[in-house]
Amino acid sequence: MNIILTILLAFLTFFQQDQEQQARQGTYAITNARIETVANGVIENGTIVIQGDRIIAVGKNVTIPQGAEIIDGTGMHVYPGMIDSGTTLGLTEIGSVDETNDTNEIGDVTPHMDALTAINPNATAIPVTRVSGVTTVIAEPSGGLLPGTAAMINLFGYTAEQMQAGGAKMLVLQFPVKRTGGGFGGFGGFGGRGGAAQDPEKQYKEAMDKLNEIWDRAELYDSIVSAYESSPAGKVRPVYAPEMDAIRPVLSGKVTLMVKVEAEAEILAALDWVKARNIKKVVFSGVSEGWRVADKLAAAGISCLVGPMLATPTRSSDRYDRAYANIGLMANAGVKVAIRSGESENVRNLPFNAGFAAAYGLGKEAALRAVTLAPAEMFGIDNDFGSLTVGKKANLFISDGDPFETSTNILAVFIDGFNVPIESRHLDLYKEFLNRDAGRLKPVEVLPADH
Repeated sequence: MNIILTILLAFLTFFQQDQEQQARQGTYAITNARIETVANGVIENGTIVIQGDRIIAVGKNVTIPQGAEIIDGTGMHVYPGMIDSGTTLGLTEIGSVDETNDTNEIGDVTPHMDALTAINPNATAIPVTRVSGVTTVIAEPSGGLLPGTAAMINLFGYTAEQMQAGGAKMLVLQFPVKRTGGGFGGFGGFGGRGGAAQDPEKQYKEAMDKLNEIWDRAELYDSIVSAYESSPAGKVRPVYAPEMDAIRPVLSGKVTLMVKVEAEAEILAALDWVKARNIKKVVFSGVSEGWRVADKLAAAGISCLVGPMLATPTRSSDRYDRAYANIGLMANAGVKVAIRSGESENVRNLPFNAGFAAAYGLGKEAALRAVTLAPAEMFGIDNDFGSLTVGKKANLFISDGDPFETSTNILAVFIDGFNVPIESRHLDLYKEFLNRDAGRLKPVEVLPADH
């Protein structure tokens, strides 16, 4: 009996410790902090109050609700949670192992495939990412011409549906690559960056013909279904075509088309195609050579998800800092920009992408906006995300300094109002090896290198 009681007591102790580490909602008041609201400037020695999943007060003279848990933010900074505008986080666990990679489906045209359904809420890289201050990301499919629908997700939840952020979805189009004499070498297919094609002009024409054929069919399908829906009496219901049905929300302007482009030639070709097709809601993603045609992007009013910043120049003749300066040059030309890391395991580096962008022409304030409010506005979820404003979702973090600096520590993270423990595989390993002699009666002797 004593053995059973001992085991039971040990289990209860472990369970209580585990419960203490559980993320939880409640009423919190972060006081005496420097609050970077993004939308309404900086509040020094301010207070922000969280209740449930919402921010209910922000300012200097704030009434703190009775029973609120007080977090003393003296000397601390509070920022909106950062948003990465292009990742495969949650879709890829180990890039080199096909069984853990859910970024693509078989076939070039699979617009009806929804990335949200493939999200793994328990992916190891998710907690690694959120403890860097990144609370929300776009998880996007890849492979083929129309690989599927990207989803914006919060980085906390036990199911993909719990993680969905504001219902924002984007249909991904990998625009056909138009190979030119300069720039990227060896373009092939719809988005491949493989070996040189035998006849790049022919290949590009075939790819564009296929894209236009698909779009023509989608427009015809939309007109037939719309006619039936407006007056179904006496008519035969059209045969359901999932690929075409997935494109319909883009044609009506209900869903944004995310056009993935990189080099100057394909950006210009995509601009012409979008205009000719009268796409109502569109953003360009990647845009590595956007700085070369920034004036044209600005004139067309195309918002751009730019990055990664941590990259090499696209042409050997370019300055070493073109990738860093690209987004700043685009913003200065009047293009609305947001930052994407383009990563899966290393989405945690988004703050440093923003830091490079800030240092090479974008500026700190604009860089912060490019990872917070700008992407929220682009995808129509700015009523809930992107800034520290009363009524918005409590997605935020507390740090001891500028999050774009590598020396800064993230001290607390709130997602959907949940106070999420600062835990991750990386931190666990750091603690384990930092205290690797813990529990030993005698520390292991460290022998000289020449022993």
